Amino acid sequence: MKRNKLFKIAAVFGVIATMTGCTKLNEQLSSTLTNGQTANALGSNGVALLLQNAYTDLGGPFTAQDLVFSLQENATDESLVPTRGGDWDDNGVWRVVHAHTWTADHSQVLNVFNALNKINFDATNVLGFSPTASQAAQARFIRAFALYTLLDLYGQYPIRNPGDNLLNAPTVKSGADAVNFIASELTAAIPNLPTTGASSVATKDAANVLLMKLLLNKGMFLNRTNPTFADADMQQVITIGNSIISSGKYTLMPSYFDNFSATNSGSTESIFAYPNTSGVSANNSGPQGRWCMTLHYNQETDYVPNAGWNGFSTIGDFYSSFGAVTPTTGVANWASIGAINNPDTILDKRLGGRYYQGCTNISGIRPGLMIGQQYDQNGVALKDRKGAPLAFNPTIAANMQEQGANLEVTGIRVPKYVPDFTNGTKYYQGPSGNWIQLFRYPDVILMVAEAKLRAASPDAAGALTLVNTLRAARGAGAMAGPLTLLDNGTYANISSTVDNPKCLLAERGREFYWEGQRRTDLLRFGVFNKLWQYKTADDAHYNVYPIPTQALASNPNLVQNPGY
Repeated sequence: MKRNKLFKIAAVFGVIATMTGCTKLNEQLSSTLTNGQTANALGSNGVALLLQNAYTDLGGPFTAQDLVFSLQENATDESLVPTRGGDWDDNGVWRVVHAHTWTADHSQVLNVFNALNKINFDATNVLGFSPTASQAAQARFIRAFALYTLLDLYGQYPIRNPGDNLLNAPTVKSGADAVNFIASELTAAIPNLPTTGASSVATKDAANVLLMKLLLNKGMFLNRTNPTFADADMQQVITIGNSIISSGKYTLMPSYFDNFSATNSGSTESIFAYPNTSGVSANNSGPQGRWCMTLHYNQETDYVPNAGWNGFSTIGDFYSSFGAVTPTTGVANWASIGAINNPDTILDKRLGGRYYQGCTNISGIRPGLMIGQQYDQNGVALKDRKGAPLAFNPTIAANMQEQGANLEVTGIRVPKYVPDFTNGTKYYQGPSGNWIQLFRYPDVILMVAEAKLRAASPDAAGALTLVNTLRAARGAGAMAGPLTLLDNGTYANISSTVDNPKCLLAERGREFYWEGQRRTDLLRFGVFNKLWQYKTADDAHYNVYPIPTQALASNPNLVQNPGY
């Protein structure tokens, strides 16, 4: 009987969580489930269950291709989703994200807001039922992560305190108040978080990395049009980062794509990640979407014609930021990049194109950025559904709407997460074992390098040493100094300066592409409104997403962002 009652209470929490921001709740529920009654019903393991629910919440918004990933990546030079005939149109929701023409009624803008606020609500809920010091610290970290992401995307967030009357709309924080609250939560949590542990659980290092991110982006959060960076914040980023670096707990992986494989739970770079298990459905939020969303329908023989969804691509300029040149500009050595006997490239390993044991020998797939003719595991050239060569062409239609001969093959593809072939092809489209990397050690290295460049007394030499340490581990040549944040503040690479390969912004792109960081980086570096392929220069009000129309209707404390 107690077990049934516990399940009923958990179900009620699930319903309440989906109503974050609402101003009216069923009075019978409110009067029936007091905090005291619920705490008694939950028992000794109840708070642990509530905390696990908050952890589980992270899976949806940070794994799915149409939530945080889309708003953070498709709005940048790293990713876009062309309409391919009748596929990937969805009333243009994908194209408007890349073109920066979204509105407050965009479905992804709403769904991300709701998903992040569910994390916010459920983590806060833990704090209301007498958690241990460790449980409270973990809940504060999870809530801080959700609030940080809300602040980044929307410029404000709703917040409740434990015990607040759910009949009242939550208060809203923005600007310095929002930043300071997140910082205070992390500062309060860190002493009671574990020093070591699996990267699926909040640790001191995870909280410190989030604090580094908050401090590094603080100037952008306060002024998205003209960010400034306080020296005290930069010095704190350097101090925290150096402490993590000198701890010796993390090392750079010998193989870059091992960070994204089905066995990446053992990555020595992982600081905080969302866990998954091959073949186990519980809490598995679908990491297989990370390769299905980009690969062609015929890309894996056992699943033809449904091997991939043939959508997400990257642009030629971003590809070129690795120092490579696309085939359309006349460099012939990339023409056979997919051939199974093609020797490894001498370029940055993060670019991909290399044989990957346990994947290429089963499917022909070579993780990373895919361009040119593709091959199966036996070296046989693949074809598209019309029988034409399956050769990915970097030139996408100017309006991002493909027709005719190029319908299926335009766009450089990016299977950064290695398909799960741990049991043949069984988990290729099933519950996969790839953990979703949220914080990785290289981010600590590059944040310290950036803070050194932004400090009142810049240390360009020290920053360059850090960058070249990372590049050496990735098989890339040393970057010559002087290291700059951008190309002297101009916007000029191959066709736009966002992707100039000789600056820190480009290095962050090469390391973290398709990991949900690019939009934040472009904003912090002051180039999010600039021209790049398939996007014109745009207005600064797009530096923050609109508050969804539905959210405004349910919480009068929210204020629509200017320009919407």
